[in-house]
Amino acid sequence: MIVALAGGVGGARLANGLAAIVPPGALLIAVNVGDDFEHLGLTICPDIDTVTYTLAGLNDRERGWGIKDETWSFMETIRKLGGADWFALGDRDLAKHVLRTDRLRRGETLTAITQDIARACGITQAIVPASDDPVRSIIETDEGALPFQDYFVRRRCEPVFRGIRYDGAATARPAPALVAALNDPALEAIVICPSNPVLSIGPMLAIPGIAEALRQRRAPCVAISPFIGGEAVKGPAAKIMRELGVDPGAAALAAPYAGIVDMILCDYDDPGAGTVVNDIPLVAAETLMRDDAGQRRLARVALALAATLRKRP
Repeated sequence: MIVALAGGVGGARLANGLAAIVPPGALLIAVNVGDDFEHLGLTICPDIDTVTYTLAGLNDRERGWGIKDETWSFMETIRKLGGADWFALGDRDLAKHVLRTDRLRRGETLTAITQDIARACGITQAIVPASDDPVRSIIETDEGALPFQDYFVRRRCEPVFRGIRYDGAATARPAPALVAALNDPALEAIVICPSNPVLSIGPMLAIPGIAEALRQRRAPCVAISPFIGGEAVKGPAAKIMRELGVDPGAAALAAPYAGIVDMILCDYDDPGAGTVVNDIPLVAAETLMRDDAGQRRLARVALALAATLRKRP
């Protein structure tokens, strides 16, 4: 059993690499729900959808989100009618949001809905939300508090990042499937994917029980840095770090991941490569995932490093 924590495009890509090399049914991918929000009466789960579409081979690689060969008749009509068009919902993508919202209103869990959709897409590995309870990331900026999608999509991350809170996290419960996997005696490794540590991994660690389970685990835990050469491959992670007064790089992960990870895998270009920060070694490798082969290569490196940790006395 392998457990991966993922969010965003980078997380989805490594999750896809892991899914390709781990036997079917032996991988559980826990996905960030801090990005989730309600829009046009629908419950939207962007990170869950990105991971699902990526593992199903349906993702739009150029945009990094949504479905390839998407059409936009729905959004064109919304725009003509004067509706909110700042968050794009494609015609094919819309079906998932409608189905998810209907089932949630009927009292079903987000875990059950996510797993059913994954199976319908031909995915053999388990994809689960970090929690079935609502958790919403609120960004504190120089312009005041903004819901995550308003900051990320509507404002394109332009306001200065001052901090973040995870509304609902304190009372949220970890998804039962995630708890079971972390406590499974067969668990061999935990991988924290190259996701934004503040926006994607932070909401998961804020849920009581998840960080505690990671600290008490017996299996090794390896985190992959989303930074290469002091920049993020995709997304606002580097901008956020600088606005918080932290240099973007693998060393920046040592504080939020202290006591949780045994090793941080970073790129050769990372200024901290080869050093030890907060008793966590920063081990260098090629971390840029240019294609599916690159995703599988990095997944193998991460699991190989975890295997060396298992062999230590």
